[in-house]
Amino acid sequence: MPIASHFTSVFEQNWKINFTQCTPNGNLKYTDLCNLLQITAASHSEIGGISFKDMQLFHQAWVLSRMRVELIFLPRWNDTITIRTWINSMENSRSVRALEVYVNDVKCVGVVTFWAVFNTQTRRPETLALPHDHFKLYPNLKATKNSFSKIELQNNAIKIAEKTVFLSDLDLVNHVNNVKYLEWCLDFVDETLVLDQQIESFEMNFMKELSLKDIVEIENSVLENKSVFSIKKDAKSVFALEVNWKKKSFKNEAFDL
Repeated sequence: MPIASHFTSVFEQNWKINFTQCTPNGNLKYTDLCNLLQITAASHSEIGGISFKDMQLFHQAWVLSRMRVELIFLPRWNDTITIRTWINSMENSRSVRALEVYVNDVKCVGVVTFWAVFNTQTRRPETLALPHDHFKLYPNLKATKNSFSKIELQNNAIKIAEKTVFLSDLDLVNHVNNVKYLEWCLDFVDETLVLDQQIESFEMNFMKELSLKDIVEIENSVLENKSVFSIKKDAKSVFALEVNWKKKSFKNEAFDL
């Protein structure tokens, strides 16, 4: 679609948190937070003429490669939140996008994301085919205190689950949506830590895509003030998650199969 008349390089979208998006204590789920973030990024791409529909003319799509989320507090049921987003960098097949979440003009979440242009036929990265010079870039406007880091997978990781990819895990690009990986891992975290908002930040690395009927193993290792999860297919890592905790010690509820 053409560039919208109301397009701006800094974009805001409001969302009202409903009960389906919340944990039993009324806090927004981390997975639903990430869903809202990716939908807001997609909305900005749409009014800027580089949406999924636009890119599909060239068999292209944006796919998430890395994501870092820093949390101050979580929005709650019935809150109206504002998600603000802008692009730090965009060249060839890569783009870094920043996002911030506000409740009543108070920042509660900062996010930095790394995206790649992906050919949905060849399943390989390639240069963006659409014009994008109308997006003003803000390389020095950061939404997080820290940037991406390479997640170090641990040799002492313990297998905690085995998972088969089902249709409900897939998105429009015909692979497992990024939020599903986070959901699979957080299901094995002590629920009191999640409910008490003990997650200070988390970071995700997406290495390879997963498809329908793939069988994977989920592994977990616990370090001081940190949990590291990995998802493996055929003994090779396809995803890594690092959760940084506010507490210095915590009970790990992950278990062996």
